[in-house]
Amino acid sequence: MPVKPPAPTETTARARRLRVTQTDAERKLWGLLRSGNLDGLKFRRQHPIPPYISDFCCVAQKLIVELDGSQHTVSSDAVRTAYLNRQGWRVLRFWDHDVLTHPEAVADAIWATIAAPNPHPNPSPEGRGA
Repeated sequence: MPVKPPAPTETTARARRLRVTQTDAERKLWGLLRSGNLDGLKFRRQHPIPPYISDFCCVAQKLIVELDGSQHTVSSDAVRTAYLNRQGWRVLRFWDHDVLTHPEAVADAIWATIAAPNPHPNPSPEGRGA
């Protein structure tokens, strides 16, 4: 007999609701990121990373893309970004207006972040290996 998966948490349920009620900016960016449109990379939208829900994330690259509208505050976003960074995620933030007016530039910025080499986790001391 198959085992039922656990009941969804409140975070998962909220993420599901957010997927249904996308903003115009989220819809526009999702059109650029979905189905591997960005070099075949798989992005997820409204992906739970408790206690937060990322707007978009690429798990393979440990990259989160957040869209900020008028409801966002610099201080709460800084706390959120710091937490996600400590969990090993890179976070990119864009204003909704930028996504709506310059979607290709936003996609280029995401691509540039993905294409940039990750820093080595154990860099050699200054002056060695150069």
